[in-house]
Amino acid sequence: MYKILVVDDESTIRSLLATVLEHAGYEVFEAGDGAKLKEYLSGPQPDVILLDLKLPDADGMELLPQIKRVWSNCEVIVLTGHATIDAAVAATKAGAYDFQTKPFDHKALLVVIERALEHKTLTEETSNLRQAIATLSSGASPIFQSQAMKGVVRTVERVAPSDVSILITGESGTGKEVIADLIHTLSPRAKGAFVKVNCAALPKDLIESELFGSVKGAFTGAQADREGLFRQADGGTLLLDELAEMPVDTQTKLLRVLQEKEYRPVGGRTSFKSNVRIIASTNLEVEVAIRAGKLREDLYYRISTITLHLPPLRERLDDIIPLATSFLKRFAAQAGRNITGFTPGAMEKLRSYDWPGNVRQLQNQIQRAVLMTDSETIDASDLSITAETQPAEENGSLTLLEGMERQTILQMLKETNGNKLETAKRLGIGRQTLYNKIKLYNIEVS
Repeated sequence: MYKILVVDDESTIRSLLATVLEHAGYEVFEAGDGAKLKEYLSGPQPDVILLDLKLPDADGMELLPQIKRVWSNCEVIVLTGHATIDAAVAATKAGAYDFQTKPFDHKALLVVIERALEHKTLTEETSNLRQAIATLSSGASPIFQSQAMKGVVRTVERVAPSDVSILITGESGTGKEVIADLIHTLSPRAKGAFVKVNCAALPKDLIESELFGSVKGAFTGAQADREGLFRQADGGTLLLDELAEMPVDTQTKLLRVLQEKEYRPVGGRTSFKSNVRIIASTNLEVEVAIRAGKLREDLYYRISTITLHLPPLRERLDDIIPLATSFLKRFAAQAGRNITGFTPGAMEKLRSYDWPGNVRQLQNQIQRAVLMTDSETIDASDLSITAETQPAEENGSLTLLEGMERQTILQMLKETNGNKLETAKRLGIGRQTLYNKIKLYNIEVS
């Protein structure tokens, strides 16, 4: 639960804000003056502070730098009944996230708080990513221990500051989106938008308007001008996930956009300059996708100035325990559980499993174990994975990998009580893909 500290000398305002914020699901603390605020500074850091500039014993503008020194990751929203442009500028320079004038609209304030929390999370993630890169460069990353992933991140370090298009390949769940996030975060476009789109999830008859926008009346149902994803990502980065699932005719238009650096909304007469960095990803083997006609060869050469391949988790055994430990810390904190680590048996079970669902499956497995264990350590019995595949007589025509895939789908269907939509979401595949695999593997869903 996010913690918010309300600092205001008017008890009625504190009481009103506490009611609104608690109703919105926040944990609220109150301080009526600067002295009380300073007492809080010696304790746990809140996530957001609502700070009145006029306190009976202190000036909020003087307290603001002290707050940011002690609680550097806390977002401060300044509240004042005497707003001036100079005061707003000064508060922002001192580290305030936003500046709100009394009387304020409660709904609007809640929106500002949500944005402040998103900014706080992004800042923390960016800091963690940069720390990971710095640690990795010294050869002792706490996240990536395998040589394969160290090589990937070294390449990211080199190419992120440029503006070249990048293609990320690898099986579903290997972390392609995480690497795309890392590229954007370490690039000069980091302050711009990072827009992500799953090409397989977009309706084929609407994908062009989703990407490039459309004008009113361009097609049935176009009742107003629509801003496309290229416009939303202007100045930032656009991730085209599962590029090979994009219709080939749309790939042709995308190629033209990459070549000419401009695009035109569907039905429009005016072209717009494209100021977007493209990162694409696919879980298909590129050569196979090209031969099957799912990926245009010329688009592939255009979009893959740099290609990053993420090996499956079964080929990066040194990453399993560090990743599992990272997930354990996150989910234990979210659940309010004091879980310190894994038993030797659990670690052996994690390392000996083939992880057909890759990092995404590992993450889901650790989250489940955190919720199910009664101990302060995760034991092998808390893990629902098994190295066994279906008996040969039942699936004699399946390869080892297909058998593991079938077993993974069965296990996930069991965990979701047969919920196909949730199962597809956890596995990181489309719903239709899941239906096809259920049919292929003769899986009965109760």
